[in-house]
Amino acid sequence: MSIPSTEKPFDKTAEAEPQLRDLFAFSAGNRIFAVFEDQVEGTAEGKRPARLPHSPPSVLGIVCVRGRMLTTLDPVALIGDEPATWPNELPLVIALRGDEQLALAADSLRETVTISEADIEPVEANQPEQVDAVLIGVARYGGEKLTILNANSLFAAAFQRPERRRRRF
Repeated sequence: MSIPSTEKPFDKTAEAEPQLRDLFAFSAGNRIFAVFEDQVEGTAEGKRPARLPHSPPSVLGIVCVRGRMLTTLDPVALIGDEPATWPNELPLVIALRGDEQLALAADSLRETVTISEADIEPVEANQPEQVDAVLIGVARYGGEKLTILNANSLFAAAFQRPERRRRRF
């Protein structure tokens, strides 16, 4: 006696369906940014970052959110624009999931957006390597352009240093 198989046969239509992603959108400076919603741990308002000496311009400092110490980054500076002018107390901090314990500074939150992965336009080819690693692409929603950040590469991009010349003996 054989047991009937419970496996579903391969369905070609399921493979052709668009993959939908939720974007957590926020504004910083004069731009609208987004990260994938599954990469966001939470948000906090009115945090004052502890400044770090000799830190890159994209690092605003350290904040405590829900008992976690998070390195807070300026998303505007990460993409190569002139760093935003932030007040001493940040309006919003977006805590990200991951081992790097990072947060992003934001002026305001936007609505969560669901888009198809096919609607994400790739970044321009003439971007510097550091900016290219930070950006996943651009999506358009409601007449606005959302710059989608790659949360997995933010730490490396923020702390990337130019290679020094070594003395050769």
